[in-house]
Amino acid sequence: MRVVIQRVSSASVTIDGKVKSSIGPGLLILLGVGHDDDAADVDYLVRKTAALRIFNDENGVMNRSVMDVGGDVIVVSQFTLMASTKKGNRPSYIEAAGHEKAIPLYEEFCRRMSEALGKPVGTGEFGADMKVALVNDGPVTICMESPVQGLWQPEE
Repeated sequence: MRVVIQRVSSASVTIDGKVKSSIGPGLLILLGVGHDDDAADVDYLVRKTAALRIFNDENGVMNRSVMDVGGDVIVVSQFTLMASTKKGNRPSYIEAAGHEKAIPLYEEFCRRMSEALGKPVGTGEFGADMKVALVNDGPVTICMESPVQGLWQPEE
């Protein structure tokens, strides 16, 4: 599971010309689900993301989390985060989970993030053609993977 986390002054998701979600200061989270991902990946990334200290404290130092500042969150599913570009110029999405696995994990991520924040999170719509707008604050953009992906995979 992969996330791209952007600290925003504002963000919105529009589908078919209608705003589905919009927030003020907080996080826009793009979420990619892989075919090997499960609830443990959701748990790991929700905990890490909710506690990630990327908001400024009174001294202008990034020392506060979205929970600390009472920020809002929008979570948008994005299977293209699972792209492999190792061969050729056309990305391969073979590592992306299919709808039957990705939708429940995306919904679980949103539910768990809402629980962590103590308030609803905005969402996109899985599989829809979405227009995502944001004002990146900083700019601050962080990429993370769950332990199943990338560098955190345990050695055998």
